[in-house]
Amino acid sequence: MKNHWITFLGGTIHVKVEGRGVERFINQLTRTRLLIWNVKRQGTDAITFYIRLQDLHKLRHQARKFDCRISFLSGQGMPFLWKRTLKNAGFLTGLILFFIVITLLSNVVWGIQIKGASPQTEHQIKKELNKMGIQVGKLQFNMDSLESIQHELTNKVPNITWVGVDLHGTTFQLHVVEKNTPKQKKSLSPRHLVANQKAIIVDMFVEAGIPMVKINQFVNKGELLVSGLVGREEDQKPIAAIGKVYGKTWYKTDVELPLQSDFQVFTGHEQKKYSLKIGSFSIPFWGFGKIKYKEYETEKNVHPIKFLKWTLPIEYVHKTVRERQLVQRDYTKAQAVNAAKELAVNDLKTKIPNDAKIVDEYVLHEQVENGKVKLSMYFQVIEDIAEAKPIVQGD
Repeated sequence: MKNHWITFLGGTIHVKVEGRGVERFINQLTRTRLLIWNVKRQGTDAITFYIRLQDLHKLRHQARKFDCRISFLSGQGMPFLWKRTLKNAGFLTGLILFFIVITLLSNVVWGIQIKGASPQTEHQIKKELNKMGIQVGKLQFNMDSLESIQHELTNKVPNITWVGVDLHGTTFQLHVVEKNTPKQKKSLSPRHLVANQKAIIVDMFVEAGIPMVKINQFVNKGELLVSGLVGREEDQKPIAAIGKVYGKTWYKTDVELPLQSDFQVFTGHEQKKYSLKIGSFSIPFWGFGKIKYKEYETEKNVHPIKFLKWTLPIEYVHKTVRERQLVQRDYTKAQAVNAAKELAVNDLKTKIPNDAKIVDEYVLHEQVENGKVKLSMYFQVIEDIAEAKPIVQGD
């Protein structure tokens, strides 16, 4: 037979024919176009050959016309293999369950190691991991990606600078870099403190050096605030001036805000889909059917499936499809002005130091034009205006 796969799927039977006139019997099978192959003589009165399982009934029908005895030596192919498998169903079931259990256990978190963290920080990290569902004994399929875990820990644990999250087998390994505690002050080179912008002095705290300005005094950019030269004029000694000089400064901010704008929002409706991915072929097993939303966003989490220490070429894919819709927002003029003010304040906060304080604000210009509110605002801010200037020879 040339096509072995077809005969294997359909099944074949090894037949032995004994008796007188076996040659005539073989010729009769050939004349009736019953397919036989591998015909071999076994002694003087016996012949063996193979037939297809589907031709068994035809063979028996032809055998009634001859004085021959037919015996079946063996059966081969998928039908017989399946029959033998069913006889050993208990063993097969146990083998399948064994692989399923081992695969599940290989995808469970069995350890969480945190390196580089103090006991207090380690306790905080474990609390956050528990909130995210990352615990010993949990399946890895339902957990966020490593990048998401790393980002969330960095944001929620205040005293860490960086955390690296790796998954080695069934163990999560976290490498933590904590924020450095304040180090001892380094020796500073001789310097003055000068103004970094125009301001009116409102307060000062000088640890070292000689104050050169007074409260309520106006200063220009670059003007000397605290001198680093101490002692008598004929015998002055340069030191590092240290202190903070707070001044009232001024900022002008221009913002534009449309009265009407469109943006996307989530409705709260979602569909979940689960599938197994083998190469480029995906097998869904939960969440069938088409997506029923017109506008949606899909979040996809892919988890490789492991068996003991090996990563199988199979992935568990979890998709969350969230419905979204386009919403049009319309501001009245008063609402747009208030929103523009808030926008201007937020923009200013990105430009000034964290310890600066906004003390007053004024609207210089307000205009509605081409569907937009245009706003110019003037802010008064109290901030440290002192910056270091090295003392050079000749000062």
